[in-house]
Amino acid sequence: MRKKIVAGNWKMNKNYAEGIELAKEVSNLVGNKTFHCEIILGTPFIHLAEAVKVVNSQKISVAAQNCANKPSGAYTGEVSAEMIKSTGASHVIIGHSERRAYYAETYQTLKEKVDLALQNNLIPIFCIGEKLSERETSIHFDIVKAQIQESLFHLSEENFGRIVLAYEPVWAIGTGVTATPDQAQEMHFFIRNVISDKYGKGIADVTTILYGGSCNPSNAKELFSNPDVDGGLIGGASLKADDFLKIVDAF
Repeated sequence: MRKKIVAGNWKMNKNYAEGIELAKEVSNLVGNKTFHCEIILGTPFIHLAEAVKVVNSQKISVAAQNCANKPSGAYTGEVSAEMIKSTGASHVIIGHSERRAYYAETYQTLKEKVDLALQNNLIPIFCIGEKLSERETSIHFDIVKAQIQESLFHLSEENFGRIVLAYEPVWAIGTGVTATPDQAQEMHFFIRNVISDKYGKGIADVTTILYGGSCNPSNAKELFSNPDVDGGLIGGASLKADDFLKIVDAF
């Protein structure tokens, strides 16, 4: 069976003290409860090392939100995959639509980031998704397929098996608009078939595909009930521990 995951993406929110307090609050709410999914906190770089220390590592993993596409060197302001791994973090979010749009990250750049993450034993949470104009002109399937093919299909079967995918319709991120459960399932099913065509049904069936895009406590259960939706990459709702845990509880 494939992993079910609920991952929070704090984005550029919470100063150092606030972020550590939020990590502690989530960990305390999780306590000794049993959940039917893996829980991940995607924090800004400044929180990583301490967040790893304050959460219950048996219940919660920590992810960076980005990594450099170079292993080391004169790249002022960048943070390498090796640096992230040294904090104790286990995952890294790569290819978020905001990185693609605001920082002009290309297929090649993302390919390099994925490779470095895997080389450093980090699990990439690789984001894909279309803009509203692309959906309205019915090229959304082509866009998502290209995003997967161009940055991931060079991987061996073994390495691709380590990837977590996150489908985020760009038109639904932070807008309050959510893809309907049917729209989410339709795209997740399509993505699984794209993987199957390349790596076979066995790999496709065990690939975790998360939904991101205004997922919240009121719609999570319905979204997660779809057979090809394996959890969520949660933005705004992950900034409040109670809301985040309600989404985790949707499983």
